[in-house]
Amino acid sequence: MIRTAISGTGLYTPPASISNAELVHAYNEYVRRYNAAHHEAIISGAMHPLLKSSDEFIFKASGIRNRYVIAREGMLDPEVMCPRLPERGNDEMSISAEISIVAARQALEAAHRAPGDIDGVIVAASILQRPYPQIAIEIQAALGVSGFGFDMLAGCSSATFGIQTAADMIAQGHARAILCINPEICTSHLNLRDRETHFIFGDAATACVIERAQHADGDNAWEIVGTRLKSIYSNNIRNNFGPMNRFTPETMGASDKLITQKGRKVFKEVVPMVAEFMLEHLRELDIPPASLKRLWLHQANINMNDLIARKVLGRSPDHGEAPNVLQEYGNTSSAGSIIAFHRFGDDLAAADLGHLCSFGAGYTAGSIVLKKLG
Repeated sequence: MIRTAISGTGLYTPPASISNAELVHAYNEYVRRYNAAHHEAIISGAMHPLLKSSDEFIFKASGIRNRYVIAREGMLDPEVMCPRLPERGNDEMSISAEISIVAARQALEAAHRAPGDIDGVIVAASILQRPYPQIAIEIQAALGVSGFGFDMLAGCSSATFGIQTAADMIAQGHARAILCINPEICTSHLNLRDRETHFIFGDAATACVIERAQHADGDNAWEIVGTRLKSIYSNNIRNNFGPMNRFTPETMGASDKLITQKGRKVFKEVVPMVAEFMLEHLRELDIPPASLKRLWLHQANINMNDLIARKVLGRSPDHGEAPNVLQEYGNTSSAGSIIAFHRFGDDLAAADLGHLCSFGAGYTAGSIVLKKLG
């Protein structure tokens, strides 16, 4: 049997950021203007006023204090409430490829690999900049990787779905090593006029080098002990944006063309599903939860993460045992668990076990059990 490993990781963090206070100030000004413009209808009861947001509400609901963003200014303009960037020409590199390449080069350096050692590029993300030519092929060309590249969508579990796909291809002898990259420009489908979701997302890109375990010589390399995927259909997290929107032009600007979420239902349904999914995978591998030294969970909501960690471990996690990056990064969709893994794994010792798990829209969930090499 061919064993596989994550031999290096990389992270791109945008230089611009937005604090809760800044986001709330812009949102509340939008609310003030909206309520003033519809004052008569609100007074008559024909319309409901919009409610203001607050830093305290956001932090209590999510654990988020800050988020890094690709395009800051438009997000804070009450008249715009949307990221704004000039469209690039077809002869220019896409923004998705640009940020991916930064993360990819870091991952290659960490894995002690060059582009010539890589046979494939998988771009796995919750939302893609365009359908074709695929972003992975653009990155492949820019890095000078021979072989193949393709994009895939699996919601907030895209990174783990991509890692399992890469590991399976390597185990079958189809590639020596594969770059799995997650360019998550999540603010592109964030509804900044929706109090329930306006604070959720930030932007980032992550990358992993997947290769045969016996060849992995990075300083923070992890053998993939086992992988498991799961999906259950749900409408509770949805985005209806797509090329067929032009079939019905009168609804092209409707709010369902951005993320919509029934947060309470998601919490109630996803937490037990994911906890049992992780425990089932550990039982299949005959690994007791007490053997785990680290949990790297999807960075969506601190309350969800804390409860899942408690269910999996059978106790409250110790400090640093289930690290989160929510306060700094916000929800970066599939990149979030990889950011946690990238930043909080090099302190563990050889043969230590960790559990990487993502979950989200779909519903989808991906479980990867890892053992530190050394």
